[in-house]
Amino acid sequence: MELDLLLQATKEQLPQHRWEHTLRVAETSIRLARRFGADEQKAEVAAILHDYCKFWPDEQLVRWIMDRGLPEDLLQFNKELWHAPVGAEVAEVRFGIQDEDILNAIRYHTSGRPQMSLLEKIVFLADYIEPGRRFPGVEEVRKTAESDLDRAVLAALDKTIVFLIERGQKVYPLTLHARNHMLEQTAQKR
Repeated sequence: MELDLLLQATKEQLPQHRWEHTLRVAETSIRLARRFGADEQKAEVAAILHDYCKFWPDEQLVRWIMDRGLPEDLLQFNKELWHAPVGAEVAEVRFGIQDEDILNAIRYHTSGRPQMSLLEKIVFLADYIEPGRRFPGVEEVRKTAESDLDRAVLAALDKTIVFLIERGQKVYPLTLHARNHMLEQTAQKR
């Protein structure tokens, strides 16, 4: 996998502010991978591609969802979810990425899922806490991420769910299942 090719291809898909976010997510992913013992190169690749499809037209995302046999229930939820599973498909089809861990880190970076791998947790969390993020509670999650990846992921899931509920939006079931699984995992660590 040629990193320069992935960087250039992704930059061409994104407006400047989202490209800068992507670079910060990549830096944060590498830092978290180093801290928690994950593969830094895989973390960087997944982070670079995580928002590749974020600004594609809705029709194009829907076409990929349908053509690639992705879960159609996605279409019943906020379209902000769509780019992640489509992005994993694009990473495989256009860039030849076969590593399931990288693909899953892209696929679940917005929703989370139960039994996330270490890499999936890292990219999910890096997207949430990268230094450009400014919203209530992010500093608390950043601080937790310094020492406990699972508790930080749980906190991010909790805050995401509360955010959606407070805005009267539906919560994707996979996110609820991810949260419940992380709750069980962190309870076992006590």
